[in-house]
Amino acid sequence: MGSHTAPESGLNDRRWLLLALTSVGAFMTPLDASIVAVALPKMGPLLSLSFAASLWVQASYLLCIAVLLIPLGRLADQHERVQFYLAGIAIFTLASLAAAFSWNGPTLILSRIAQGIGGALLYATSAAIVTSVFPAQERGRALGINVMAVYLGLSVGPPLGGFLVDHFGWPWIFLVNLPIGLVVFLWGWRILPRPQRSEGAVATRRTSLDLPGAVLLAIFLVGLLVPLTFAAEWGWRSLRVWTLLLVAAGAGGAFVLQEGRAKTPLVDLDLLRGNRLFASANLAALLNYMALYAVAVLTAVQLQLVQGRTAKVTGWIMLGQPLMQACLSPLAGRLSDRVGSRLLSTSGMGLVALGMALLGLLGRSASLLPIAGALGIVGVGMAAFSAPNTSAIMGSVARSQLSVAGAFLGTMRVTGQALSVAILGGIAASHLGPGGWRALLKIGSSPQAAEAFARGYRAAMLTGAALALLGAWASATRGPHASPEAQ
Repeated sequence: MGSHTAPESGLNDRRWLLLALTSVGAFMTPLDASIVAVALPKMGPLLSLSFAASLWVQASYLLCIAVLLIPLGRLADQHERVQFYLAGIAIFTLASLAAAFSWNGPTLILSRIAQGIGGALLYATSAAIVTSVFPAQERGRALGINVMAVYLGLSVGPPLGGFLVDHFGWPWIFLVNLPIGLVVFLWGWRILPRPQRSEGAVATRRTSLDLPGAVLLAIFLVGLLVPLTFAAEWGWRSLRVWTLLLVAAGAGGAFVLQEGRAKTPLVDLDLLRGNRLFASANLAALLNYMALYAVAVLTAVQLQLVQGRTAKVTGWIMLGQPLMQACLSPLAGRLSDRVGSRLLSTSGMGLVALGMALLGLLGRSASLLPIAGALGIVGVGMAAFSAPNTSAIMGSVARSQLSVAGAFLGTMRVTGQALSVAILGGIAASHLGPGGWRALLKIGSSPQAAEAFARGYRAAMLTGAALALLGAWASATRGPHASPEAQ
């Protein structure tokens, strides 16, 4: 297990201010993912976006984050983490301005790629900065607040996006980032660099990056995530899908071999082979996002196209889950400081499994109250899991590996999200026949399509519940707490 020294007095005095600033970055990146999803239906015709281009507007952002997270986390550990964080704020803000003035699909996608670069810098450094300045007995509480910011971004995005698009036009979903980014950058520029220089956590300024490993990791993630994202559009029997998956398998194997012989590996394989807590907690995070991420999308389809609910009613019902996560995450983080993280994260995954099983068993004619209740159970479970599990991961590594540990966790998150959409989305659409999702969207009022999706939705939720139970097993069996830092 890694060991952390106590924060130095200067940083300790500023730790709550540092938490506030890094939580803004934790808020902005998921906000931009959720806000764009709401605006795409109106952006599409105005920018002449094809169906595939609309998918790329979302996929390019998440894919860029996934590819860059670990390399940037590695570099951040070797240099000033806060400088990387401020660079992320600056790039994200400027890319938002570029996106607002995009005139067609390619320019918007390029702007989203630039936003992904900024988002990767924020993801890779936010939790690492918080962990480096808070003592072990306060780490769970601080990370709980940081996680709360993530869920607030997910919660605020859909209603804010709908309001801005309806009243001011789609460019404002990006322009809203400008004042936030400018204030945070100027504020951070004034106070963040000085304490970070005094931390003494980085022994050398020499840049050492395993470039072959970074390229192989990028090929692996692109080969894995692109076909999973576009399988519904291309079809699972498509040559493109299986070619990319084979490329991913080859690159993944080559990456493991490269990291085993590299002098300065991108990912220290001992973190996975010799650090049982780190490996098991990341596996639990991967299974968690595989189970959870598609719940919102699939339940929204179930409410609107199967039950005939309005978008407004659906939005209010769907808001309950992330709000529960946002409200309870700080409490869960604080509890993990007192009772340890394993009990909370394990029980949290059990609650996610229970909520998803209820969603699957309620049936297509269920009323709104039990659906909202099941989503609420999922939200409580996610809150109980996320901050304690993050605290366990960040507390299990040395200070010199904090950014790469946060980046590895972020990679598990993005990969789990893609797998969730591919696996659970594929199961939900499995009874729709050729055309899948597109057929449902075109003939959503058809009783046959509604019944087919309802059967698939039930199977998808029960599959997600099974994945959540596997995540609970990974949390429960990750080994004893060797020290307070490994809680």
